[in-house]
Amino acid sequence: MTDWGALAAAHLDALAGFSAPGAGVTRLPYGPEHRAAVEYLTVMMEGAGLEVHLDAAATLVGRAEGGGAGTFYMGSHQDSVPQGGAFDGIAGVVLPVMAMQLLAEEGVVLPFAVEVMAFADEEGVRFPTALVGSRAVAGTVDMAVLDMVDRDGVSLRAALEGFGCDPEAIPQVARDRAQALGYLEAHIEQGPVLEAEGEALGVVTGICGIERHALTFTGETGHAGTVPMEARKDALVGAARVIAEVDRLARATPGLRATVGQVDVRPGAVNAVPGEVRMPVELRSEDDMARDAAGAAIQAFARRVADELGLELEASRTYAQPAAPCDPALRAGLVQAVQKGGGKGLELTSGATHDASAMAGLCPISMLFIRCRDGVSHRPDEHAAPADLGAAVRAIAEMLRRFGDA
Repeated sequence: MTDWGALAAAHLDALAGFSAPGAGVTRLPYGPEHRAAVEYLTVMMEGAGLEVHLDAAATLVGRAEGGGAGTFYMGSHQDSVPQGGAFDGIAGVVLPVMAMQLLAEEGVVLPFAVEVMAFADEEGVRFPTALVGSRAVAGTVDMAVLDMVDRDGVSLRAALEGFGCDPEAIPQVARDRAQALGYLEAHIEQGPVLEAEGEALGVVTGICGIERHALTFTGETGHAGTVPMEARKDALVGAARVIAEVDRLARATPGLRATVGQVDVRPGAVNAVPGEVRMPVELRSEDDMARDAAGAAIQAFARRVADELGLELEASRTYAQPAAPCDPALRAGLVQAVQKGGGKGLELTSGATHDASAMAGLCPISMLFIRCRDGVSHRPDEHAAPADLGAAVRAIAEMLRRFGDA
């Protein structure tokens, strides 16, 4: 009897070897490590009975024809952050391939086609864009991103061509919405909830929307020893008040996550009053209205602080990505599949963005989270237990059976 968890762990360990030198896993898109991963995954997919090809956006696609109309999609990304882990993204490729292998060994023929996809670039580490592969499948990719360059001056177009792809054919990758039945992405949780609950698997309710604001406070610099406190226009004092308000507002608003992860202080000397501070504010929530309201509230608070302290303020929303709710029917099917395997069917939100957020432009989406040790991700010590990986394989296979019977 196949030990699906041990087999999954072995595949993921082998794929982790396709990495640039250094700690953890560093596998950037369109490079030699990506090529090696594609070759390994091709053998895996073919072993599960899938027909395999590499599309114009460097997505590896394994397809199984079904007994009826329509296609169900599964997958995730193969790329990593620098010195990341062996599970983020790539587990969401390996596990559905193995679920298809499990069904094939049981002689199950689904009444629809299935495609498992290994997207090339979700992390956005090499180029200043991301989700190109999943957006291509959804038909929403902006072809202008092909002119973006990496730190070595190589364009995305040139990188794709060097990988053997035809970037001008990317629009032809888009799938027919009328035939797209749904999408499932399996992913390590990247958080502590499942471990705290003692659950191997969780079902995602939706992917948080994200927005970012750029705030610049401008005051007056001066000598720290000669400018009286009452005469100061200290930009950092204003920024500090806003940072505290960002934290307070997030703690007071259910489901809101807010972060100030960078502060640029000028002139940045120990004996100079800060004359300018630039900082981003990032907001995440599954509730777009709550997130929008929080962004407006923070900008309004920042303007009040600037007026009170005699500072100038430049504030703008620089990025906004709507939330992507998971489909209720697919969620219910996943919950039932997890429960059949002995789990509670716990539901939770995804605070991180995934390829599923782009696939939402094509079809209903769903996500299955897998417990990760200490909630750690994007680090070399990222880990998911073989038993949990096996539970995910069985849950994916069960969900596909249930979807076929619906």
